[in-house]
Amino acid sequence: MPNIDIDNIVLGFVAFLFSLCIHEFAHAWTTERFGDDTGRYQGRITLDPRAHIDLFGSILFPLIGLISGGFISGSFIFGWAKPVEVNPSRWKNKVVANIAVSAAGPISNLLLALCATLLIKLLIVGGLRREDVFGFLTGAGLANAEALFGFAEPVLTFLWMMIVINLLLAVFNMIPIPPLDGSHILSSLLSVVHVPLMEAYESLRPYGLIILIVASLTGLLGLIYRPIVRTFLGWLVSLL
Repeated sequence: MPNIDIDNIVLGFVAFLFSLCIHEFAHAWTTERFGDDTGRYQGRITLDPRAHIDLFGSILFPLIGLISGGFISGSFIFGWAKPVEVNPSRWKNKVVANIAVSAAGPISNLLLALCATLLIKLLIVGGLRREDVFGFLTGAGLANAEALFGFAEPVLTFLWMMIVINLLLAVFNMIPIPPLDGSHILSSLLSVVHVPLMEAYESLRPYGLIILIVASLTGLLGLIYRPIVRTFLGWLVSLL
């Protein structure tokens, strides 16, 4: 991929913000399917970024990461949106609902990554040469800079960022460290399999953020999510 510049920073920020909005929308929409309308009452079942953004997590930290080139290189950039509040007492089936609501965000990101891949595939079918697309994604650039009326490069850059960003969001959020989505899924499963183990696991929740920071600083998080992201990325690229 090309070096970071102002155009790529803007494209990356738009892709990241849109992906966060879809992620939180999916949580709010899914919890309503199980009888909890808290998200709708708070105005979270919307794609309007104003309902989801957090000044630091959705704007400042992602912009710092984009300027450093993290999304282009495929490394992780710290960022978050305002979490969707839920009222479990309204859920019709608490275990299934907790799993579904928690998984909805990461699943929505996987679907966005797939959609971006399919859009690149449509561009190839529509006239862009496959070798040019792969050359661009590997840094060689486009042989025909005038393709798509001169918009081939920004379009491909945006779609590639959508793929990488959404894979990172999906995989990272499924890590079972509180308060990530994966922790709620694991807790729900443990509540069915072994309640004492679930209670022991839940006792770690107040320290989840500290564990997350330590795991990040020591490189443990990277050892967990990077191979998984690469695997998904390789599978999506194989569809082109």
